[in-house]
Amino acid sequence: MVTLDDTDRKILSLLQTDSRLTLQEIADKIGLSASPCHRRIRRLEQEGVIVRYSAMVDQRAVGLPVSVFISIKLERQKEADLERFAKAIQSWREVVECYLMTGPRDYLLRVVVPDLIAYEQFIKQKLTRLDGLASIESSFALDQIKYSVALPL
Repeated sequence: MVTLDDTDRKILSLLQTDSRLTLQEIADKIGLSASPCHRRIRRLEQEGVIVRYSAMVDQRAVGLPVSVFISIKLERQKEADLERFAKAIQSWREVVECYLMTGPRDYLLRVVVPDLIAYEQFIKQKLTRLDGLASIESSFALDQIKYSVALPL
């Protein structure tokens, strides 16, 4: 774990809110000059605290309004089976999140698709073709109440 001071936390909070802020804007907001601010950001990148910068896209605006949470149970929980499943879903663009879970299910996936027909195709053409699945349970999100990628620093 990397040790963060208050200035690091302020920088991270600003970048999580708007990664398009200029270096000078960040420096002004935290009360540093640009050079030490730049060094801090570079250090946070080099230490793996900041892993990438990206744009958040509204899934409805791009024609992907349906979010489906899928609970997967495997027939066996051996390391090779877990790795095979994890590797298979890496290239599936519909899967935007995947977690290895404790409890009654092995994986929780969040899948985004344009409609139910696309979801049916995803299930039939991809998910059910994997060997070793014991069960698939789908839950459709009716509304998104909160969504954030910002960590509570």
